[in-house]
Amino acid sequence: MGRNTRKRRTPLAAKAVAASAALALGGGGLVWANFHASAHEAHDGAWGDRTKQAAGQVATISCPDVGQRLSDVPGRARAEVDGELATLDRQITDAYERLATTRDAQARDASFVQNSVLGPLKDRRQAVIDRIELEIDRAGGTVPGGLDALTACTGTPAGAGTTDAGNTTPGNTNPGNTDNGGRGEGGAQDGGGDEQQGGNGGQAGNGPSAADFVDITTVRPNVRPKPRRMRNASTGAFTTRCGVNAGHNHNTDNVIVAPGVTNGAHHLHDYVGNQKVNAFSSNDTFLQGGTSCRNSNDLSAYYWPVLRVQDGTRDFDQDADGGGKEGNAGRILVARQAEITYVGSPTGKVVAMPQFLRIITGDAKAFTNGPANANAHWSCTGFENKVQLTDKYPICPEGSDVVRSFAFQSCWDGRNTDSANHRTHVAFADGRGRCPAGFKAVPQLTMRLVYDVPRPEIEGGQVKNAYAVDGFPEQLHKPVTDHDDFIAVTKGGLARTIADCINQGRRCR
Repeated sequence: MGRNTRKRRTPLAAKAVAASAALALGGGGLVWANFHASAHEAHDGAWGDRTKQAAGQVATISCPDVGQRLSDVPGRARAEVDGELATLDRQITDAYERLATTRDAQARDASFVQNSVLGPLKDRRQAVIDRIELEIDRAGGTVPGGLDALTACTGTPAGAGTTDAGNTTPGNTNPGNTDNGGRGEGGAQDGGGDEQQGGNGGQAGNGPSAADFVDITTVRPNVRPKPRRMRNASTGAFTTRCGVNAGHNHNTDNVIVAPGVTNGAHHLHDYVGNQKVNAFSSNDTFLQGGTSCRNSNDLSAYYWPVLRVQDGTRDFDQDADGGGKEGNAGRILVARQAEITYVGSPTGKVVAMPQFLRIITGDAKAFTNGPANANAHWSCTGFENKVQLTDKYPICPEGSDVVRSFAFQSCWDGRNTDSANHRTHVAFADGRGRCPAGFKAVPQLTMRLVYDVPRPEIEGGQVKNAYAVDGFPEQLHKPVTDHDDFIAVTKGGLARTIADCINQGRRCR
């Protein structure tokens, strides 16, 4: 499989601030959901504790996420470290491609995967991790302990990592507000979603499978009321109208996590808001980017992985990196609605978002990483106040549309617009809407994307007319990997206007 090699950073690319942006659970019919619960609350039951293991068949590759261990990287080492992390992603993608194209050899030789895929991958990862440690040390930083233990990857059997139908991600009650610390109430008995499709399924052979879908009408309600508002709550909302990317502004970069690296995301993004977002963008180019938003002062970048229907059709990127070459196949769907709304805190006033704040919500690698940072929510129109799914795609009844919704982290450390792992500078409020000690409440970005999706059909353990979110090929298009990205860029005092509107309890556009 042809790959882009990592390009050397130009002076412009070197200015790009690695950042993190997040998907949000949006306004409209979802305002009752708990936008303030933590994605990291304790939970009962183990991740995947009721999964099916397909006997001995290696379906995908699971590698420790080195980037999440790098919470303190000196600023002058960030660019090179981000580049090396992108190299790790490319190595996993290449190894998965080899795994997927050597099934006959694996069937003949039980040691093939270890000797020909995982062993060489470990050696290549060790070389990259050595370079990361050197860059941090040269910049005067402290190298985290235990990085060498993250070199080895494992072959994950088909079915591992999936949970019961109807469950939201364990440990994540934002915004589904499920009981039992984030576990949904709809079990396998509700949706019959535990049936495992042979192979990995999907138009490109890397998912989704029949087990990734559930008839939403069979899932018990799992959405709890929003937290109680305190006397000083900020109750307003500010909606920005930025379109649905009808102009097809796409690329497979991610300037937050892989600045200066072409195809750093390994999947295609929809972009609304700022119109000059790619791997080589910087804060300076964001200010010159123009916007799809009706409010010309909103230059923020809002971007998310595209949704595709796998109906056998080919889209423009069928033969491109990040597209069909990496298992992201099928027809790209344009959302019917993209609602972007900033909301307040139930416990107090909010401060304005700082310029160039980056937030990532959700985890594009949640299938192999586990649920700690997952924040996907799937539902159907008419069901959003009753059922939110994290690890299942909903099959909606006739006349109902698929809804992806996100609520971004709403607490900011008061100092940094980004962090080395793109997460620790922001946090979720707890179940009562309170920020962690030392963090300040900012307007919470929420997003609601509505799609007219052809109804999938499950027949004989196979899914026909499947739909799926784009992702890294080894993540098998699992719904839990949904995520969203955001970079705050405003002018004309808009950030202050948004905060004032919310603090004053008004509804603004």
